[in-house]
Amino acid sequence: MGDGAKTPWHLWVVGVISLLWNSIGGFSYTMTQLGKLAELGMGAEEIAYFESHPMWANTFWALGVWGAILGSILILARSRHAATVFVFALIGLAGSTFYQYGMSDIPESLRSPALSIMIWVTTLLLLWYSLRQKSAGVLR
Repeated sequence: MGDGAKTPWHLWVVGVISLLWNSIGGFSYTMTQLGKLAELGMGAEEIAYFESHPMWANTFWALGVWGAILGSILILARSRHAATVFVFALIGLAGSTFYQYGMSDIPESLRSPALSIMIWVTTLLLLWYSLRQKSAGVLR
C-alpha cells in the first residue's frame, strides 16, 4: 500500500517559507484586532483607519490571512485540501483589496501597491503550487 508520491524537497522549502511569510499577515491582523498598533509604531491616522474598518472588511481580511496560514500548514501536512483553502484565502484577499483600494480612504503612509501585488502573486503561486502537487499525488 503506497503513500502516494515521495515528498519532494521543495515542498518543505515552499511550506516553511510560505508559513513564515503568511505569519507576518497573521501577526499584523492579530495586533490590529488586539488594539496594539501603537506598539508597532503606528500613528493616530493609521490606527483610526484600521479601527474604521467595517465588520465585513475585517471578515475578508481574516479569511485571507488565516486561509493563507492554514494553506501553508496543509502543504506541510501534505493535504490535498491546501488548494481549496488557498481559494478561500484568495476570496478573502479580493474582498480586503476591494475595501482598501475601492471603498476606503487609505492613509498615504499605509498605501503600498507593491506589497499588495506581492501578496497577490504569492497567494496565486501557492494555489498553483498546491494544485500541481495535488495532481502529482504529493498532496493526498
